[in-house]
Amino acid sequence: MDELISVIVATYNREDALDAVLRGLAHQSDRNFEVIVADDGSGPQTAQVIASWSSRINVRLIHVRHEDRGFRLAEIRNRAIAASRGAICVFLDGDCIPRRKFIAAHRCLAETGYFVAGNRILISRDMTARILDERLHAEEWPLSTWIAARLRGEINRITPIFRLSLGPLRKFNADRWQGARGSNLAIRREDLVRVDGFDAAFSGWGLEDSDIIIRLLRAGVRRKDGRFATGVLHLWHPENDRSKFADNQIKLRQIIESDRLQAGRGLSALLPEQGSVGSRIVRL
Repeated sequence: MDELISVIVATYNREDALDAVLRGLAHQSDRNFEVIVADDGSGPQTAQVIASWSSRINVRLIHVRHEDRGFRLAEIRNRAIAASRGAICVFLDGDCIPRRKFIAAHRCLAETGYFVAGNRILISRDMTARILDERLHAEEWPLSTWIAARLRGEINRITPIFRLSLGPLRKFNADRWQGARGSNLAIRREDLVRVDGFDAAFSGWGLEDSDIIIRLLRAGVRRKDGRFATGVLHLWHPENDRSKFADNQIKLRQIIESDRLQAGRGLSALLPEQGSVGSRIVRL
């Protein structure tokens, strides 16, 4: 397929990790994509990192930012969707480094009526520090290096490194929402519009991705497994503030018990605000 893919990279004050993620995207084998950095209110250093890649990444690169008013991941992702052009949106966290065939794998798995849920390797604190401090290109490491890292306990698993076809097994969990995460998730634009994107009523860490997946399934969009194809390298970070997690659990329970398809405060809620002071779009 020749469809444009929009990679939406969520970030907040993690310039070193974002730099590594943009480097991984700059070296993709498939070049038919754009990058929208969804910035949840970072300081000026983040803009500097993005600007430094503008002449090197060789694809359309946009910085979408809103003011820092706490953890508003769902809302900034919606703003990035509104600024994107692709037929497929791939959501990637700004501390998850993609390997060279990440875009190609998502393109191969893309299918009408399905979203693709990928997975990740969790990298230890010490190994993350080495990768970032020494600017190591972990996304290019051979399998032998990852096997050694697993034996030393520096990563939690090695299976996301492998590439397997799986065939019809990719649809084995077609109706399951549990375990799918927004850190590596591909959704077709038509399906995002159908459910009105992420629900910005979810603020604070957690469950905004579960919410949209439940609504996608309810809308008839099935799950396709991206394991053994789209795995990313998740850099260590301190645990996020979970003070609003209980509130988000209540919101998620309400969605599960309802029949609602669309977000309570989704993409459509942003339309009057595009171009306003509250949301800044920088085209690089």
